[in-house]
Amino acid sequence: MFIGHFAVALAAKTKAPTLPLWTLMSASQLLDFAWCALILAGIEKVRIDPTLRGSPFDLYDMPYTHSLPAALLWSLAAGFAASLAFPRLRLAAALIAGTVFSHWLLDLMVHRPDLSVGISGIKLGFGLWNWPGIELALELTLFFAAAILWWRDGGAAVRMRALALLAWLLILQLIDEIMPPPSSPAMAAISALAAYVSVSVAAWRLELHNQRVRAA
Repeated sequence: MFIGHFAVALAAKTKAPTLPLWTLMSASQLLDFAWCALILAGIEKVRIDPTLRGSPFDLYDMPYTHSLPAALLWSLAAGFAASLAFPRLRLAAALIAGTVFSHWLLDLMVHRPDLSVGISGIKLGFGLWNWPGIELALELTLFFAAAILWWRDGGAAVRMRALALLAWLLILQLIDEIMPPPSSPAMAAISALAAYVSVSVAAWRLELHNQRVRAA
């Protein structure tokens, strides 16, 4: 799951137009931001197995980012931070917390059973990764539905630049589909971080330009 996570951020933006889009984009991938950092630090573990159908990642150890208790804690912490950062936005805390937790729910649909619920070693995952065509169709459906909502509800004040952001997301999804598996867990984390940061920066630049246009 890649572009589907960002779909949640686009949909959430329509509920709070003044909440920065880059914040929502970052929130949608907060668990993976943390996962990348912990992979690079050697705290969480992943194997790269090209023989697996769909995703080549064997995510056998990620208790601090993708277990259910960890996802809840990250979501609550992000919601609390949003309440401090945006005290005048009534829905900010709920939207940020919900966007963070949506990552776990979407991962539940596509991951193999590697998401710990924190009880007796039980791990969940519905395994849509094993059917790449279905998984990709789900991601694209979520993305286009959210993109239409965002566009229709005024999220695209500068149409061409907004279209460029959506196109960049689709390009990143295409790269994810066609690139060979990463050579190591560290390379997987670095490439993922680069993609996530590029989306957040693109969203920030879009809204910065929108603000300048409105002020002109």
